[in-house]
Amino acid sequence: MNSAVESAWARLEALPRPRLEELFAADPARLASLSARLELPDGSGVLFDWSKTHLDAAHLSDFQALAEAAGFAARRAALFAGEVVNLTEHRAAEHTAQRGLGRESSVEEAAALHARMASLVAAIHDGALSEVRHLIHIGIGGSALGPALAIDALARDLALVDVHVVSNIDGCALEAAFAKCDPAKTLIAIASKTFTTTETMTNAASALAWLTENGVDDVYGRVVALTAYPEKAVEWGVDETRVLPFQESVGGRYSLWSSIGFPVALALGWEGFAEFLEGAAAMDRHFLDCDVSENLPLRAAFADQLYAHLRSCQTRAVFAYDERLRLLPSYLQQLEMESNGKSVTADGQPVSGPTAAITWGGVGTDAQHAVFQLLHQGTHLIPVDFIAAIAPGDALDPAHHANLLANCFAQGAALMAGKASADPARAYPGDRPSATVLLDELTPASLGALVAFHEHRTFANAVLLGINPFDQFGVELGKEIAKQIEVGGTRFDASTEALLKAAGIGG
Repeated sequence: MNSAVESAWARLEALPRPRLEELFAADPARLASLSARLELPDGSGVLFDWSKTHLDAAHLSDFQALAEAAGFAARRAALFAGEVVNLTEHRAAEHTAQRGLGRESSVEEAAALHARMASLVAAIHDGALSEVRHLIHIGIGGSALGPALAIDALARDLALVDVHVVSNIDGCALEAAFAKCDPAKTLIAIASKTFTTTETMTNAASALAWLTENGVDDVYGRVVALTAYPEKAVEWGVDETRVLPFQESVGGRYSLWSSIGFPVALALGWEGFAEFLEGAAAMDRHFLDCDVSENLPLRAAFADQLYAHLRSCQTRAVFAYDERLRLLPSYLQQLEMESNGKSVTADGQPVSGPTAAITWGGVGTDAQHAVFQLLHQGTHLIPVDFIAAIAPGDALDPAHHANLLANCFAQGAALMAGKASADPARAYPGDRPSATVLLDELTPASLGALVAFHEHRTFANAVLLGINPFDQFGVELGKEIAKQIEVGGTRFDASTEALLKAAGIGG
């Protein structure tokens, strides 16, 4: 850690800690200075409000100094220029090129690959592969979480093709998808960057066996491969005309914008997928062009570091007050914890403080009757993000949506204000922080902007911490040991040996 970074952290740690109501009382312009709106290409917008966090002018000034000392502007420029930003694996991280911003050659290649995908999507919709009513999309991690989120959020009643995303190697997951599909009218999408992922390829083999058992001729003709290694897919048996490549410089948890988004495009139609990309690109432009004082993802990272680093908060909760966004907390868990769950800096030195908080959450109003007791009266200080849309996603009595939003806003107000009582069991301490992200409506563009916002927030946090958000070696060790168990001949600890024996696994 350089001296300028150390000095910035020292100044931040020395700041006073007023209560939230005191911050509002001291600054009549607080709401205006800590909230902002991003306009989107489809005419809608997104409001971001951090006024119920403990950020104030002093924090913002010192966090901006920290960002400068940490080289934020240079790191951001390197990201968009397609330079090597994943130092441990000597790679660029070019997900923004999928949305049209990045190194010129990468943007051009991404556009060409999108055109290839658009042609296949159009051909399928036009019946070139016979009637297709169902798609079973098989992937894991970033190859599944992003498509599942986007399809559940945007294609519930509008899907041109019924999509089932399967990630778990537990056969129950695949069988559940089989039960909902007519094999004669089903395509299989295999999403794997390397086309070697054990869980994905095992599920893929079982899916092809299911097609064969149900009388489908030329089962490989029913497969679309989504991969950064197209030659591996061809070797596996997929016709090259149905292989949709993406660039090796696009990381798995950032790959939704590439051919990994094929099931989204198939469900929504290409126009909807293009709007999704455009919404993300609007956030990209904001993140790239805005000064640190007005930069929305960086502002979110300042709040994250205030609570993780300065207030020792180990978790951050995300509650979507919209049933269509019920998968968002799961998506963010991988994005944030796999990216920033590190214990060394980008140059391999031990970190000097906490890195990623534990991301968790749920959907409102269900969560109010499950976990909000702890948020309001428990001993843990947990910053909360509330995410909602002004326009409803249903055609029922407007009272449904009005009540949903009233609960969302009430929870933030209650967490901040608390309530005194002579009865300790009925007392609420208050001074508990929250931020709110309010969409005008949930559209492909607004969801694209929301996901891109969290990608850039994750990157900004990594810059402030001096870590590399683009590798994930922590997921490898368990996989290696699982392979040793499959092969046999390796001895493990007494507990593991007993478990293997009880399950009848291993030699």
